[in-house]
Amino acid sequence: MTGAVAALVCIGFSVLCLVLVGSEETTMAQSRATTGWDRVLPLIKLGHLPAVLPDRKDGKVQAIQVLDAHNRVVAASRQLVGEPPIATLRSTDGGVRTQRTLCPPAGLKGCMTVISYKVYSQPDGNWLIDVAIPWVPWYGNSRALFLAIGASLLITTMVTAGTFRNITKALAPVNAIRRELAEITATGLDRRVPVPRKDEEIRLLAETANHTLDRLEGAYHQLRQFTSDASHDLRSPITAMRARLEEALIYPQDTDWPKMTEAVLAGVDRLQAIVTDLLTLARLDAGAPLTRDPTDLGQLVGAELHRRTYRMQIIEDLRHNVFISCDRLRITRALTNLLDNAERHATSKITVIVRTDGPAATLEVIDDGAGIAPDQREMVFDRFTRLDASRDRDAGGTGLGLAIAREITEAHEGTLTIQDSERGARFVLRLPQMRSPSRPLTPVPS
Repeated sequence: MTGAVAALVCIGFSVLCLVLVGSEETTMAQSRATTGWDRVLPLIKLGHLPAVLPDRKDGKVQAIQVLDAHNRVVAASRQLVGEPPIATLRSTDGGVRTQRTLCPPAGLKGCMTVISYKVYSQPDGNWLIDVAIPWVPWYGNSRALFLAIGASLLITTMVTAGTFRNITKALAPVNAIRRELAEITATGLDRRVPVPRKDEEIRLLAETANHTLDRLEGAYHQLRQFTSDASHDLRSPITAMRARLEEALIYPQDTDWPKMTEAVLAGVDRLQAIVTDLLTLARLDAGAPLTRDPTDLGQLVGAELHRRTYRMQIIEDLRHNVFISCDRLRITRALTNLLDNAERHATSKITVIVRTDGPAATLEVIDDGAGIAPDQREMVFDRFTRLDASRDRDAGGTGLGLAIAREITEAHEGTLTIQDSERGARFVLRLPQMRSPSRPLTPVPS
């Protein structure tokens, strides 16, 4: 592209220069014709016109003929002696001067411009002085044309070569980044693209690519860990059920079939819970759209608390008229997961609070269990994470409940964190609060 632009610029500039050279050459040729006319006209006027016209003072031969009123050659320069008229040009509009380009004029070679001047007031009529000068093309002369072509080619070549060299040099880091990215596979996600020290834009590109690779590597390792944990959690109940069934088949007479059936059903229930949670996480990861409705958070939580029974005492502190825009089914699922987690770890009671906190609607679920150490409060939201200290008590969980609750909260532009409490774990869920709706709310099913 740069070479084409340079070529167009050179062509335009060359054409302009050639036109100027051609104009200058034409002016010089016209001047020579006028000089010949000036030499011959006094000889005619004074009556001293020789048959052979003298050469110029500088020794250059000039093709000139003088024709009388009957178009007879009465005088000519040496090279045209004895030759017929080189042209018969008669002005039809009364002009003194007429010219025409002939290829060639009679008695001459090559294309020449013949300029015919009228000489008035002769005894037999108007005479003509015909002066032949070399024809001047629009570009002036061949030397100027070749010079312009050569200069244009040279400049275009230099600009193209320089641009190609600079672009190649500038794109070398980009090509290095491209080659490195092309070689990175799932087994080599620890590799990173080279970061050039110069070229701010390319350096930022390389750093962005490396940050993306960092996130990709982290997501890949998380996926591998998730797959490994999911496989383990799915394999455990399957292995237990298989062992019981095989034992029952080997010793059918010694098997307590009702007890064995209950154990297998418990394993099936656990498998169903894990698969359900996995499907929920898959939908959340896929960004499934939310069905939002204006909702009174206190009323929603109260309805869920009254819908089911708990092994622990539930202490309610629910403020009403705390409105949010939410997908009720998903917020209810997040609340259920928090309550299930609290019930597995509480000693005797669970406290549920709904209140406002500035622009946020806040839901708190607090248990009176052992609590969670500050350095492990983010870890519990990882998928298939169960702390070692609580694995025995948390055996009924899938390890996905808190991860699902946080995913649902973040899908509603909210946060779910664990904060300090006097005793036990305190889960705090915050959602954007909305103004009181102008129309009546849809009742929350109880």
